[in-house]
Amino acid sequence: MTHLWVRAESRPNEDRVGVTPEGVRALIAAGFRVTVEESATRAIPYDGFAAAGADRAAEGAWVNAPDDAIVFGLKELPDDGTPLRHRHIMFGHAFKGQHSGRELLRRLKAGGGTLYDLEYLVDESGRRVAAFGYWAGFAGAAVTLLAWAAQAEGGICPAVGAYPDKDALVDALGIALDETGRDLPAAIVIGALGRVGTGASDLCDLLGVPVTRWDMAETAGGGPFPQILEHDVFLNCIFARPGTPVFVPKTALDAPRQLTAIGDIACDPDSDYNPIPVYGRATSWDAPVVRVHEAPLLDVMAIDNLPSMLPVESSEDYAGQLLPSLLTLGSLDAGVWGRAKARFDTHMKGVSA
Repeated sequence: MTHLWVRAESRPNEDRVGVTPEGVRALIAAGFRVTVEESATRAIPYDGFAAAGADRAAEGAWVNAPDDAIVFGLKELPDDGTPLRHRHIMFGHAFKGQHSGRELLRRLKAGGGTLYDLEYLVDESGRRVAAFGYWAGFAGAAVTLLAWAAQAEGGICPAVGAYPDKDALVDALGIALDETGRDLPAAIVIGALGRVGTGASDLCDLLGVPVTRWDMAETAGGGPFPQILEHDVFLNCIFARPGTPVFVPKTALDAPRQLTAIGDIACDPDSDYNPIPVYGRATSWDAPVVRVHEAPLLDVMAIDNLPSMLPVESSEDYAGQLLPSLLTLGSLDAGVWGRAKARFDTHMKGVSA
């Protein structure tokens, strides 16, 4: 019997979950055993999982889960350096040159564990089977516009938090933009045809913010891209990978520009392929932006768990996309799981414990 162990998230401000009570019910009906850890912060209450038939476990009990359990979470594990012996499903952020990901791979090597990275669960055509991208784009655009609004009086973006739904977020942001007394900013979205870019563009449309939409055709030349500097807000929705062009080089800091707020929604600051090298660290809910230049101002938003600002909507959306793949966990060597394992094996070559 395949045993799926849904762990509680240990990261602050991470209230999402990758499976809903309805999904748990479907898994159990298909012959799975499902254990769900208690969580003080999860946006979907535990009672629903219990009613669906899940076994209960204490928060953090996954470290003592049976060897055959498949441990399922979203964001990173506690960074305590311990070897990892289980099969893990999560966003590992370890396959694109991220420096922090190298330690994760070392821990898996030391414990004999495996990573099935959610970012690399793909179908036969290479398309991801599930993604939080839409809500990352939606929330990321919102925080970046909030940062732009805060600049009206020379201020900096205040702390952000979770919202009960997207309407509450849009209403709050609309008030903040109105209070600036300025015309709405002009925004440019790169990656506008993807999930992330669609979410960012939709948020702008709801607020009446004019949007220039770019995708692969507009960036194929490899740059430079002076048009980006002619907008007030730049929303990067392109995930860094080899060959990704530089969109805002360091020379842009002192160059004449209208640009004062960047939302690096893809958020790969510690990647070797960072397309926005004017900054080098992720930001947080408590400090949503890093100010990289004073005159003229330039703030960069790079929060890497943006969908958790809308935890219920983003969880339900993602879980619905992922459930068909979870139902195939009994065949880990085939399909999306087999492809994810092959990717992991490739990146483990040369990793030492």
